[in-house]
Amino acid sequence: MTAADRPAAGPAPTASQPGAPSSTRVSLGTARRIVVKVGSSSLTSLGGGLDPARLDSLVDALMARREAGAQVVLVSSGAIAAGLAPLSLRRRPRDLATQQAAAAVGQLLLAHAYSASFARHGQGIGQVLLTADDMIRRANYRNAQRTLERLLGLGSVPVVNENDTVATDEIRVGDNDRLAALVAHIVGADALVLLSDVDGLYDGDPRGPDARLLSEVADPADLGAVGVARPGSGLGTGGMATKITAAAMASAAGIPVLLAAAEDAAAALDAGPDGPKVGTAFHSSGRRMSARRFWLRHAADVRGALDIDAGAVEAVRKRRRSLLAAGIHGVSGDFDAGDVVELLGPHGRPVGRGVVGYDATELPAMIGRRTHELPPEQRREIVHADDLVLL
Repeated sequence: MTAADRPAAGPAPTASQPGAPSSTRVSLGTARRIVVKVGSSSLTSLGGGLDPARLDSLVDALMARREAGAQVVLVSSGAIAAGLAPLSLRRRPRDLATQQAAAAVGQLLLAHAYSASFARHGQGIGQVLLTADDMIRRANYRNAQRTLERLLGLGSVPVVNENDTVATDEIRVGDNDRLAALVAHIVGADALVLLSDVDGLYDGDPRGPDARLLSEVADPADLGAVGVARPGSGLGTGGMATKITAAAMASAAGIPVLLAAAEDAAAALDAGPDGPKVGTAFHSSGRRMSARRFWLRHAADVRGALDIDAGAVEAVRKRRRSLLAAGIHGVSGDFDAGDVVELLGPHGRPVGRGVVGYDATELPAMIGRRTHELPPEQRREIVHADDLVLL
């Protein structure tokens, strides 16, 4: 759907009414550090690989915002799609080996194209390739954080992508949308802009004549049965559902989000006092949380589960206490001390997750026992309150 044939934005339960710009859009316009994600279909075509005109247009919009005083981090899909034409592949491959081969060819082309395009503005870039392992492992997460922060401090524009040449289950629907939300929190971004081939979120199928663009979303949890966007082009892996998930992750951590079309990149990155006038703006619906808690909630790999009783649920949820052995009545999974486990309430409902202090083999002899009943070396918390996040 192009700008010319879009239906007018209409009211929605969470939409702001016409008139003064919303505080969310003002925040998007005044953000000093922005993460921008662009999808494969916005940069490439099945027949010709990377589209230089599209890529230059995106870079021009990014540089305009940078020249207005903001720091910019780009999360870019497109490595696999860029490698299709050089390998004479007609469509995105389904098998992992061919996906990785396409990524190996395409990542070089993508990095070179970005470097040449930013060079038109005298701007240097730094390529950062990440995998899910870099998000799952706490030490790797911190290393990524330091690298990105240093690149920004040195005046470079970080260009982030999944390392698809070695990724396995990371090559799946929505990986770079989720990655963009994670990167936004890692760098302490003031805004996240998701660019794709869809110009926003609609209250129905955007191909239908009655579908209306939602201008504002106060809380992604309120969306209910909002329709998803039209089917993708076959080049990327994401969809509207993954963008809503990414928006929910970022907004719940205090970061406003804009979903807009890549062709509207300049308008989406408008640094004017009223902010961008395109796309769908997601309000920041939560408070900023520490990097450690965000990692626990959204990025950490869960290795097992602890079944806890109603008293323990109340202690960790309402009183924000640490989890003790007395409140546990079941252990599942194969984990070591320092791994992340999920806490399950009486009906198996997830209550939270946290860093466990003991190996899975140690806990069966400890569960259900009060602290004073345990040997001195085991009289510490199973999951400390500082290492626990509620779900």
